[in-house]
Amino acid sequence: MATIEKRTTDTGDIAYRVKIRLKGYPTQTATFKRITDAKKWVQDTESAIRDGRHFKTAAAKKHTFAEMIDRFLVSTEFTREQAEHQGLHLRRWRDELGAYSLADVTPSLIAEVKDKLLSEITPKGTKRSNSTVVRYMSSLSAVFTVAVNEWQWLEDSPMRKVKKPKQPPGRVRYLDDDEFTKLLTACEESANAWLSMTVILAISTGMRQAELFNLKWADVNLKDGFIILHETKNGERRRVTLSGLALELLREHSKVRRLDTPLLFPGKKDPLKPIDLRTPWETALKKSGVVDFHWHDLRHCTASYLAMNNASLLEIAGVLGHKTLAMVRRYAHLSDGHVSNVVASMNAKHFGGS
Repeated sequence: MATIEKRTTDTGDIAYRVKIRLKGYPTQTATFKRITDAKKWVQDTESAIRDGRHFKTAAAKKHTFAEMIDRFLVSTEFTREQAEHQGLHLRRWRDELGAYSLADVTPSLIAEVKDKLLSEITPKGTKRSNSTVVRYMSSLSAVFTVAVNEWQWLEDSPMRKVKKPKQPPGRVRYLDDDEFTKLLTACEESANAWLSMTVILAISTGMRQAELFNLKWADVNLKDGFIILHETKNGERRRVTLSGLALELLREHSKVRRLDTPLLFPGKKDPLKPIDLRTPWETALKKSGVVDFHWHDLRHCTASYLAMNNASLLEIAGVLGHKTLAMVRRYAHLSDGHVSNVVASMNAKHFGGS
């Protein structure tokens, strides 16, 4: 929206002061001697803003896309998991667009790379999923946000105009009672003495694989039954409750801890690196007959079992370490019985009946 204000200067001359206010953009002002010039400026400026052509600042022309990525990578403190995934995403974006000045990185240019990512065949011989490409875009969006708000290299992020690929509903794969028994039995019979314990810990606590395998004894309180995770996916510390069998197993495990490493589950070749259980895990899966199941699905087991035991979505989010409820809504249908009981209780209280 534009306003034109007629003013008389100290010298008696007429001037027209113009203000343009568009939602999401900084206010633009200018002063003209003629009303026709003021109106033309309004028309041209509003059109340029909507087309993304107006805010071609000196900084945007001065700095390249590669400079933006590099500065972000150097100045941001990542967790180990964030460094592995976001670093991979951002280096790929830099390879594609690094030579461009920021002023020339348009939504259409970003969309071309997005389409390329969607169509490529990965080293595993498959196409990237829409969800994976969305994560690539989210990593880049975070960089643009800092460049706009903190460094002021840009007036606005071009990511706002790039449509994200449609994602399928979140995966909910958990073990039914029969699968649970078969898989745990296969893990207990594994040649690896730690496989069964780590699987039980994963289901009991909801910890991610990286969080679990990188645990250090200094972060485990066996007396009071909790773990403090200092490095998590969202970058925030999280307290994890230990109870029941998981706590008993860790207490036994602590009696034979190695003194040459701070890790609970050190690797065989290098005790300062976490163990790799990929082979014994895959062997146990094959032996149990459980199909279409991955280590990360143990986390889905945690959430699903909590939901079926009447935990609220807020409680599930707290256990899993999610900042919002969006990620745990996929488990809502598993607690339908609990919701029905709540509704029935409310109706009975206010309207009577059973």
